[in-house]
Amino acid sequence: MILTKIHALLGLARRAGKLVSGESAVEANLRNGKTKLLILAEDLSPLAAQKYQLWGRDLGIPVLTFGEKASLGLAVGQSPRALVAILDEGFARAINQVFSTNKFCSK
Repeated sequence: MILTKIHALLGLARRAGKLVSGESAVEANLRNGKTKLLILAEDLSPLAAQKYQLWGRDLGIPVLTFGEKASLGLAVGQSPRALVAILDEGFARAINQVFSTNKFCSK
């Protein structure tokens, strides 16, 4: 149920053009200030995870750790993805709410 909600929200955000994935696209949107929520795969390397956690903290962006690369990629209809950036405040709030009410991930 929880996974279904999260995957549905990620899929909707992608179809609405409010989600980017992959290192270069995510970094570009972090630099230009469009990212509202950053999602990291649980199997992201520790060094990379630390880099994005710190970057998110510095910019005041919530950073969630959820799922593996394969499941994130599947949720957004692409190959395995280690990073997903949500570009819309509404989608970010909805995803954050699912995570926080179910205590599904760490911030």
